[in-house]
Amino acid sequence: MTISKSDLETSTFVQTTDPRTGEQRDTAIRATRREEAADACIRAGAAFAQYRNSSRQQRAALLRAMAGMLEGRRAELVKVADGETALGEARLNGELTRTIFQLRFFADVVDEGSYLEATIDHAGDTEMGPRPELRRMLVPIGPVAVFGASNFPFAFSVPGGDTAAALATGCPVILKAHESHPETSQACFEALRDAAAEVSAPVDVVSIVFGRDAGAEVVLHPQVKAVGFTGSLGGGRALLDLISRRPDPIPFYGELAGINPLIVTPGAAEARGKEIGEGLAASTLLGAGQFCTKPGVALVPAGDAGDRLVVAAAAVFAAQEPPVMLNGGIAESFDRGASERSSLPGVRVRGESSNGTDRGFAVAPRLLEVDADELRSELLEECFGPLCVVIRYSGPERLTELLEQLPQSLTATIHAEDDESIDPLVGALHELAGRLVFNAYPTGVAVAWAMHHGGSWPSTNSLHTSVGATSIRRFLRPVAWQGAPARLLPPELRDDFTDIPRRVDGRLLPAGRRPSTEL
Repeated sequence: MTISKSDLETSTFVQTTDPRTGEQRDTAIRATRREEAADACIRAGAAFAQYRNSSRQQRAALLRAMAGMLEGRRAELVKVADGETALGEARLNGELTRTIFQLRFFADVVDEGSYLEATIDHAGDTEMGPRPELRRMLVPIGPVAVFGASNFPFAFSVPGGDTAAALATGCPVILKAHESHPETSQACFEALRDAAAEVSAPVDVVSIVFGRDAGAEVVLHPQVKAVGFTGSLGGGRALLDLISRRPDPIPFYGELAGINPLIVTPGAAEARGKEIGEGLAASTLLGAGQFCTKPGVALVPAGDAGDRLVVAAAAVFAAQEPPVMLNGGIAESFDRGASERSSLPGVRVRGESSNGTDRGFAVAPRLLEVDADELRSELLEECFGPLCVVIRYSGPERLTELLEQLPQSLTATIHAEDDESIDPLVGALHELAGRLVFNAYPTGVAVAWAMHHGGSWPSTNSLHTSVGATSIRRFLRPVAWQGAPARLLPPELRDDFTDIPRRVDGRLLPAGRRPSTEL
């Protein structure tokens, strides 16, 4: 993009910060003016008119080209991201590998085609009388606004899951870059844009804006038909407030907050207490506790076995070098929240590491412990960062009471032995979370057909997942064709089309099977 002299005189340049030192510097990226954001939405609408009619093969080719472009620029992207996030090259390389896999995964989903839910009911007589010919499938909803996340500069930001899912359906994406990593966002955007040019996709199939005012303009623009967001509960509420001002309501898919409880039964504490304690600590501290699936609360039985578990976890916390948070706001919020929780009556600090917190945005990890009878509601609120609250319970009835107090979360984890009866516990946790984890830890969300990454408010505000194949459903809407001539139907709804699974006259047919030969 060429910047004119007049632009230079009237524009604000975006700043970036090194979390390891706290040092800020100007970038060459201009903050997007509201009129520019509105123009990006208009251009995305024009791109939708073309991209919505692209074939599944063309969309799959675009996703694979984007994956290839990111892979080819891996070294540059990781270097830029490390300077803006302090996440380290090993973590960032792993996240970029996940992001590349995710794009190729959605290309496979598009190729397979069952996501379209293609359904055909031929005309005929029924017990209710004559039935007209009906054909139904899912179609793209329109341009989608995607807000990048602070804690995943690749996997949940510019080239992340929301972007991949929207592009897979045939929806252009308008990206709102996160202020914690603007140069990473710009570099990723350029890779996606160049990949689109490589396969002759519409030039505005992806676009990007910088700045909160520009993000607000995108959310309010009539061309935008859905919003995807991964971030804080406060940020989600602010976007919902914006959407409520629109004359036309649009869906908001927010992945927000949760404490992701981890429950340890007496049998598991007795058999594997030290192992579970160390695993709990490692999961909490992963990525400086800046994972949306971090176990923020652990329910551990009272007694010697539970004591051994807590001692093991505390040792890991105490040995942990103070991690550097993603930005100053997150670090300040964590310090405040950890201090407030530590000072509550009945709370014991069991593991803390504070040496080295004077550098950049470093914070002191903290393991807290409280008896169930002294539990306060503040301890059941998310504290984003390396903190976990261990709640000691005295028996199964007290555990059941505690579960009734827990808020909704993305995950709930159970550690139990095979000979323990945990059916009532599992039943209660079904009401609390969208993913139940058994004898493992919730950090890490697989990109897979069976994955569900979601839950009830405040973890998300949606019945849909933001990870895995079915996350594509968020950016689609159903349309039925009644009595339509074959030439006006999408290829996937014509009788002679057999490339994807379809339901025909009530029967599910695999790819390659013709209705006329099966019914």
